[in-house]
Amino acid sequence: MWKEFKDFVMRGNVIDLAIAVIIGAAFGAIITSLVDDIFMPIIGVLLGGVDFSGLSVQVGEASIAYGNFIQATVYFLIIAFALFLVVRAVNSLQKQEEAAPEAPPEPSAEEVLLAEIRDLLEARSA
Repeated sequence: MWKEFKDFVMRGNVIDLAIAVIIGAAFGAIITSLVDDIFMPIIGVLLGGVDFSGLSVQVGEASIAYGNFIQATVYFLIIAFALFLVVRAVNSLQKQEEAAPEAPPEPSAEEVLLAEIRDLLEARSA
């Protein structure tokens, strides 16, 4: 069982997934900083000095913080756009690879031998 577990963990897909999760978390932190520290203050200034993190509505005892929802929506849009650009780039690379003509495969030893026999027979008959 230990060997199977080791084989599973060392499989390329699992390692790639682990790396993707770590990079995704780091990317998430960058996007969070980008939205909190750059985009939302600019949007707030454009809308007359609104601080989105403090926007809320009091309904009875509950406080509905719709400003946090607006920030989360901006996070989502930025991440979705970045992923769209990545997927678009990967798709264009795949299309380029598919469009490139493949070199014809090398003839097998049998084909080479048959070609030599054909050439010898043609030389004999001539």
